[in-house]
Amino acid sequence: MDSYYNNNNMNNNVRYDNRSGKNTGSGSNFILGLVVGMALALLVSGFVFVGVKVYEAVGSKHLKKTGTADSVVNEDTEKKLASIEDVINEYYYQDADIDVDAMTEGMYAGMVNALGDPYSVYYTEEEWADLMRETEGIYYGIGAYLMIDQNTGAAKISGVIDNTPAQEAGLRADDLIYMVDGEVTMGLELSEIVARVKGEEGTTVHLTIYREGESDYLEIDVERRKIESPTVNYEMLENDIGYIQITEFDDVTTDQFTEALATVKGSGAKGLILDLRGNPGGSLNVVVDIAREILPKGLIVYTEDKYGERDEYNCDGRKELEIPLVVLVNGNSASASEILAGAIKDYGKGTLVGTTTFGKGIVQRVLPLTDGTALKLTISSYYTPNGNNIHGLGIEPDIVCEFDSDAYYDDGVDNQLERAVEEMEKMTK
Repeated sequence: MDSYYNNNNMNNNVRYDNRSGKNTGSGSNFILGLVVGMALALLVSGFVFVGVKVYEAVGSKHLKKTGTADSVVNEDTEKKLASIEDVINEYYYQDADIDVDAMTEGMYAGMVNALGDPYSVYYTEEEWADLMRETEGIYYGIGAYLMIDQNTGAAKISGVIDNTPAQEAGLRADDLIYMVDGEVTMGLELSEIVARVKGEEGTTVHLTIYREGESDYLEIDVERRKIESPTVNYEMLENDIGYIQITEFDDVTTDQFTEALATVKGSGAKGLILDLRGNPGGSLNVVVDIAREILPKGLIVYTEDKYGERDEYNCDGRKELEIPLVVLVNGNSASASEILAGAIKDYGKGTLVGTTTFGKGIVQRVLPLTDGTALKLTISSYYTPNGNNIHGLGIEPDIVCEFDSDAYYDDGVDNQLERAVEEMEKMTK
């Protein structure tokens, strides 16, 4: 048979290390080391569901063409895989370490990773089941939202849920997770990092955190508990101003938002502040439903795939919000959050306050396979009603207001919310 290897010495490539000690260098080297190291990690943001279709997990001999590209599954690659397996079986020094199932799953994941798209992911059966549970708003974890920081490639806490272990342990939005239980997160998918943070109820996860302004890493232990995440929070502020915060666009969010909006309206709200800060995205169908509670008649968003086919999502305008609106956004507002904020800005329906959003203008579809695994693939770009694609750019707020973290964590003062209230008071006088 054909051979794809020789007997030369082979070096092992290590994806990440198991270093558990703290960095004790100077502050400048500490920050530089983090940025350089984490730059290797993939950039992954919140995903957007645009529908589900079950695809047959077919054998390799049925795959010859994939779109315009030749199939990677052919006689040559099958022979090479067999050769690689022969090498491992003959030379690898620890037979007990060979996990055929893990190697097979790694092969599938590697095929998707080779696309070079940070948003396309292969999910094992366990990962896919976990993902489904999370979209229902219940999971076992610490109560923090995670995303990948586009500047460093590190896992970043985009938001902390009230009354959860994450809040109790003192974790903050914008904290970077450098290590989980002593393992560096560099180079890991967001889903892999999340899987390491989550775990059995009552157990503890040890996080090594980089926080801007600190001279060294923070070592924080956080208990895992069952988290029932309310995706919508609301209250009435002074001067009859309604406040609604949406933390994610999950299956439960539409009903929660509808209830919140009805409550603040029924309480006599003269204006509404909609808080999308730290919202990493979620379901396209959900954000469209929420947009229909706010926008006038017209286009909400449209998508275009590689074939030039366009899907439009429209609003009939029958529930258009009739009171002034201010929308809070920041660099952690991504994906579905940007769809809503972009449409509001294009229609001039509200004033955006805060900082530039994340800049994710592409759409993923989750495609389950018949064996319980799934693929998440980028399938299209999306555009705001005015035809803007904000991918890599984000949405600029109408009023720029940088977040004062010192004031918030020292004195509980949310300067961005205060600025939004000031703007709303001008509108409602």
